[in-house]
Amino acid sequence: MGRPSPTIVMGIDPGSRITGYGIISVLGNHCRCLEYGAIRCYNRRLETPFAQRLKTIYHELRSVLRRHAPAVVAVESVFHAVNARSALQLGHARGVVLLAAAELEVPLFEYSPREVKKSISVSGRATKEEIQTMVRILLKLKEIPQPNDAADALAVALCHAFKGVASQRLEQQANLAR
Repeated sequence: MGRPSPTIVMGIDPGSRITGYGIISVLGNHCRCLEYGAIRCYNRRLETPFAQRLKTIYHELRSVLRRHAPAVVAVESVFHAVNARSALQLGHARGVVLLAAAELEVPLFEYSPREVKKSISVSGRATKEEIQTMVRILLKLKEIPQPNDAADALAVALCHAFKGVASQRLEQQANLAR
């Protein structure tokens, strides 16, 4: 029997101006960062049309998905925004993320911001700085991933990895009890 191969998980923090992504390798309860970054969909000097930003997100995500061929994509679910226009634009960006994953037939899982925070910190109310520090520690990185959107995406990927490990342990315990 051969050595088990790692599972590749892609986490995504969608945004209409910056979409963060993080790719991790998961083997048992060991996680390793393979890549992280951000898709920047704007030009500071010139306002990029919204449709063009969505197109950029779509094409860049497809490129990352093809490069790493993740087993799953984990994405942060919609939170309640104060500004209706911002919430609508975020919804469009999330839709592009969902389309890119579905088109390449990669299973997609969604986690609320609170679930993500609870999975990698002691509280569902952890600050951004606490989450970023935990991402750095858990993935044994020298520095906190930048931009913040990439650190958030890695946190989403870790959330999925930890939920998967926990469900596998419960399944193993149930099988032993039989």
